[in-house]
Amino acid sequence: MTILWQGLKVTFGFLLIAGLVFASGVFTMLLYAKFKGEDAFLFYQNPNMPLAAVSQTVAPLPVSTSAPTPLPIKKKPESAMIEAPAIMQHPELPAGCEITSLAMLLQFAGIEKSKMELAAEMPKDETKAVLHANGSIKYWGNPNVGFVGDVTRKGMGFGIYHAGLFPLLKSYMPTAVDLTNKSFESYEQHVADGIPIVVWTTINYKLPTKMVSWETSLGKIETTFSEHAVLLVGYDKNNVYLNDPTNGKKAFAVNKEQFIQTWEAMGKQGITYNK
Repeated sequence: MTILWQGLKVTFGFLLIAGLVFASGVFTMLLYAKFKGEDAFLFYQNPNMPLAAVSQTVAPLPVSTSAPTPLPIKKKPESAMIEAPAIMQHPELPAGCEITSLAMLLQFAGIEKSKMELAAEMPKDETKAVLHANGSIKYWGNPNVGFVGDVTRKGMGFGIYHAGLFPLLKSYMPTAVDLTNKSFESYEQHVADGIPIVVWTTINYKLPTKMVSWETSLGKIETTFSEHAVLLVGYDKNNVYLNDPTNGKKAFAVNKEQFIQTWEAMGKQGITYNK
């Protein structure tokens, strides 16, 4: 019995020592892996492999010393022209240059909406005009809210600006973009990319000689009754080319410098969409 007990103690001691040696080896490998990463794993798989040879099996990641290749700069062409529908606002909408220009833009995009359908959907500021004793306007609607007045001119009619018209464009074109206050060069680039733009100018493409102002729900507005909107479809060094809803002319040439002056006078307004 004593001999059996002594044998069990020896066996138990041997197993305990073997376990400690194994655990120590695992701990050593884990610690080594902490510093050597994949080398330790390879060594564990082949313990007879020299550590120096293990280190040589793991190639370091290449480090690039060359500068990243710059993206090519897009150069605007000297001229561009787009074939877009030309629609006349008369006789139904004598004050509807903006909504008629929008109809041209949407039809170019493949959306078959007529000027009359869009006029019925156009946002409106139906504030009634209040006049001074001399007949000038004291208080009226704001064209940044919606169309001011009567688009058929059966009553007083004025117009609508980019902020008032943009939601209607957006409802048909999710990629609609308001280019107001952007540079005219960016307008040309957009045309060069193949998409026309509804832009605001004056009826005769000349700087307005008479400005008017009135109070609105959003504050005072200063404008001109010669306000007009057209579809910008082209440009070159000397001219811009417009589809004008007043006369229904397509790609009507206007001196570029002269046009830009009127566009600036009307607040650099323009709306369109991206591809």
